[in-house]
Amino acid sequence: MNTETLPTQRVGSYLLDLQSRITTAISELDGTAFISDAWQKPAGEVLQGRGITRILEGGRIFERAGVGFSHVTGPKLPPSATQHRPELAGAPFEAMGVSLVFHPRNPYVPTVHMNVRMLAAKAPDGREVCWFGGGMDLTPYYGFEEDAVHFHQTCKSALAPYGEDKYPRFKTWCDEYFYLKHRQEQRGIGGVFFDDFSELGFEQSLAMMQSVGDAFLLAYMPIVAQRKDMPHGQREREFQLYRRGRYVEFNLVWDRGTHFGLQSGGRSESILLSMPPLVSWSYQQVPHPDTPEAELYSKYLVRRDWV
Repeated sequence: MNTETLPTQRVGSYLLDLQSRITTAISELDGTAFISDAWQKPAGEVLQGRGITRILEGGRIFERAGVGFSHVTGPKLPPSATQHRPELAGAPFEAMGVSLVFHPRNPYVPTVHMNVRMLAAKAPDGREVCWFGGGMDLTPYYGFEEDAVHFHQTCKSALAPYGEDKYPRFKTWCDEYFYLKHRQEQRGIGGVFFDDFSELGFEQSLAMMQSVGDAFLLAYMPIVAQRKDMPHGQREREFQLYRRGRYVEFNLVWDRGTHFGLQSGGRSESILLSMPPLVSWSYQQVPHPDTPEAELYSKYLVRRDWV
């Protein structure tokens, strides 16, 4: 692919800066430094490219926080990337993005995921096709109405300059995507999600992706600040570990990003940085009625209009 016709250097510079801004803010809040692991897929392998995985483990606030940047090229798009674009099946491609998942210690602080990315491919007729994807979603273990409203309002504000239809479309898309079909259960309270997006043209589609990336700290940091010191005990910790199991199930069974990385021969250690350090499963656990645990299922793990 002739990548000179695509402003990949500009997109890559933005993504690296975004990774740096986010890890700096989280490190300052936690008081723990990220480890930076630069990697490279050498020429001769099926997938070539480079990346930087930044990981914080055993922090004061975050049990595990991973922010990965990758920029790869490959000779053949994997099936997970062409299910909505069958005309590009088998096309050579270039992909770059930043993806993060933060697993907090305190069960009252929600887990969060964010991803922004660009993918370019060369169609059989010679056209170079470029599209964007991304979004963010929140997975609480104990629900707070004001947290959900703040998170969704921040997402809505980030998308507002690009059309009034974007937030409701992408909110619905997020609800439908982050759904555990085998459990018939939402992963969390959602947020926004979009993929295969190019309808605004390259410049505006890129700007929209950047607006979502830039909104992440505004959406998440106030919630962390509000909840990180809330008292909790063994009951809350056990429920947190149990609910983390749902996160693992979604990422391994349903997540297209995970499937894309593994199917395309990506670096598994970086792809799986979203996994929590500790997790538990128990058979047919049902929370007692009229408890905060039961309220999570009835009030928060449902599709709602938060703003």
